[in-house]
Amino acid sequence: MSIAAIRPRHWTREEYERLVTSGVFHENERLELIEGEILEMTPQNPRHAATVALVHRALGELLLEGYSLRGQLPLALGEDSEPEPDLAVVEGGARDYLREHPRTAALLVEVADSSLPFDRAPKVPLYARNGILELWIVNVSEGRLEVYRTPRGEAFQDREVLTAGEHVTSATLREPVAVADLLP
Repeated sequence: MSIAAIRPRHWTREEYERLVTSGVFHENERLELIEGEILEMTPQNPRHAATVALVHRALGELLLEGYSLRGQLPLALGEDSEPEPDLAVVEGGARDYLREHPRTAALLVEVADSSLPFDRAPKVPLYARNGILELWIVNVSEGRLEVYRTPRGEAFQDREVLTAGEHVTSATLREPVAVADLLP
């Protein structure tokens, strides 16, 4: 057998969800399906968890009517990806997703410390390719907020980096948010 004949098994979302519901994985395992690969995510350290809570509080207080905030829950992207972004602003409420996970989001937030390279690639291209209008990466280690907008192909056309003294706007929020409120 040649080396070229050996390749990872590509999983679909449907297959992945069957594995999850059949109990193949432990209940507390942190897994994501990204472009057909089932990836085990590292446990959250206290700083990451606290930052997710800070962002959740800041956004939850400012969401426009008709949107809801989902924390670390699946997002059904294409046939072979089911990431669980730290936060997702989606249209509708929890009962709108009783039968299936949301297929898009108006805003995604990833909190990145040790996961920064993973959040930038493959997640940024995945989110752009699937038409996510806005992505925020809370870059904990550098104390910055990376804002990505205008998806086109594998990339976002607009990228802005904001620091603690600045504010960020979103079409899903009633008013701008102080970047300092999003950082630990």
